Amino acid sequence: MKHVTIATILGAALAFGAVGAHAKLPAPPAKSDAQKAEEAAKTKAAADKDAADLGKAQDRAAANYKRGAGAKSSKSSKK
Repeated sequence: MKHVTIATILGAALAFGAVGAHAKLPAPPAKSDAQKAEEAAKTKAAADKDAADLGKAQDRAAANYKRGAGAKSSKSSKK
């Protein structure tokens, strides 16, 4: 009998929880032009930094390739 009661209580709790989970959130407040410009500047700065980091990583990878396997394969292909 206790198992049936516990199962009924759990089922009811899950049903009420599912109803609450479908509630809509309020819309975010509108941004001012200054906030939009600041966000755009931050996004552009992050994109520029990512591009610079990618370039540095590519340069390191190319230098590593030239030091290692690239130098060996280019010497053997000239023979």
